Amino acid sequence: MRFVADAMLGRLAKWLRLVGYDTLYWRGDDARLVRLALAENRVVLTRDTRIAPRLPPHLTLLITSDHYDEQIRQVIVHFGLPPRVGRLCLRCNLLIETVDKTELQGEVPEFVWRTQERFTRCPGCRRIYWEGTHYVRMRETIERIAAHGTIRSSMEPYMKGNGRCA
Repeated sequence: MRFVADAMLGRLAKWLRLVGYDTLYWRGDDARLVRLALAENRVVLTRDTRIAPRLPPHLTLLITSDHYDEQIRQVIVHFGLPPRVGRLCLRCNLLIETVDKTELQGEVPEFVWRTQERFTRCPGCRRIYWEGTHYVRMRETIERIAAHGTIRSSMEPYMKGNGRCA
């Protein structure tokens, strides 16, 4: 299943990518959003009650909560999505690829290069990911959501990216 989240749901888009779902983040006008959803058979995730009636019911979900964890649960439960963790770039939604550590010397902070062994990189935006404290926090968040019975995931081997999250 593929999604496009409207401008009010950027955080949801990021977290759906984190748990492995192809999710575009749309900040353009509503008419183009509707055309994109129809052309690419993507489900529009929106908080805007004016968008939902413009699409077939199977291509839209009106998100009811302001809280991203409840939003994630709503999407997973509504569509009966299998729990999984993907390896999508949080910034551009492409599959990230394993990269040899030796290729990255000078591209990541020295401490990170010395203390981390596994790295991945997005082939599009070239963002580099590694396990770190941000990874631990994301993992804890996913485990908290999983405790509510919607996403079961170990987060392996999702990585932290360049010291911040898009």
